[in-house]
Parts: sequence; C-alpha cells; structure tokens
Amino acid sequence: MRDHLREVGMIARALDSISNIEFKELELTKGQYLYVVRICEEPGIIQEKLAELIKVDRSTAARAIQKLEREGFIRRVDDPHNKKIKRLHPTEKGQAVYPLILREHDHSTDVALAGLSDQEAEQLLRLLKRVRHNIEGDWETVKRGHKREY
Repeated sequence: MRDHLREVGMIARALDSISNIEFKELELTKGQYLYVVRICEEPGIIQEKLAELIKVDRSTAARAIQKLEREGFIRRVDDPHNKKIKRLHPTEKGQAVYPLILREHDHSTDVALAGLSDQEAEQLLRLLKRVRHNIEGDWETVKRGHKREY
C-alpha cells in the first residue's frame, strides 16, 4: 500500500491540532490562524482569492471570515472602484497575533525538519510543491461539483 498521503495527512492533522491548542489563548480556533496569516501577508485580499490560497470552499471561508471580523481580527473594506467587492485587512488585534503565529510556524518547521540537511529540506519542499500542484487540478474539478474518474 502506498502511504504517502497518509503520512502527509497525519503531519497536517498533528500540526493543526497543536496550533489550535496553542492559539486558543489568542482566541483563534479551528484553523482561523491560517486566515489571519494570509490576510496579514496580503492586506486587501478578496475572500475568493483567500479561499483559493487556503484550499477551502467559499462557504467555509465566509464563516471563518465572519467570525474573525466579529472577534476583531480583521475588517472588511469597500473596494474604491467596485462597491460589491470587500477587501480584507487585519486590524491591530490581527497584526498583534501575526508574529506569534509566525513564531509557532517557525518552531514547528524546525521540529519537522530536524535531522534533515539543508539539501534534503529543499528537496522535500520541491517535491511537496509538485505534489500540491498535481492535486490542485482534482481539487478544482471536485470543487466545481464534478466527479474524478478512478
């Protein structure tokens, strides 16, 4: 049996669980830190682009964004050229937690890559990016309501 994706899944779930526990004191729950990071990295991003970056559907993104806005981490701003578009920006509270999230990410990365040489770590990154790229086509297909052919 090929266990590659099982390993990736276990890593992702473990890191997500750790982050959810550690960020609870920051009042961030269930993966919300991902949204805060992307909005801090790209102030003014629109909801659709954010959902695409995080690889979630629009309704999932909408719920998370609403909660983050209600909790004071982000704010929506009207686009000056198109009033239908709302741009997402971090608030002071969102900007304040951003370095803490990055610090946790750096620590988790250091733990995950312990024992790997710089070359091995770079190779792993290249391979993971290729795997992600391979999956993105199916993600887009299924997201649009189509079935994959096995």
